[in-house]
Amino acid sequence: MSAILSFAITFALGCYAIASILVLLRLVRGPRAQDRVFALDLLYFHAILVVMVTGIRHQSDRYFEIALVIALFGFVSTLAMAKFILRGEVIE
Repeated sequence: MSAILSFAITFALGCYAIASILVLLRLVRGPRAQDRVFALDLLYFHAILVVMVTGIRHQSDRYFEIALVIALFGFVSTLAMAKFILRGEVIE
């Protein structure tokens, strides 16, 4: 792996860490429930990005499969939370 790619991966992981900390603050302080749902949505998106960048660093395809699973669970959980906020129940 070249030095430029290694630096770019480290820089990207650092940026994702800072962004995740800011999103966690929004999750805790968010004045409305919609802010909290959006913060959770961003957190799983950041998790996908971190796993994919780690997969590039380790040159392994397994990480991309893990990212796909995180994306599927994140999408379903976002839908469930949005439905809960709108109707007050998830299962009818």
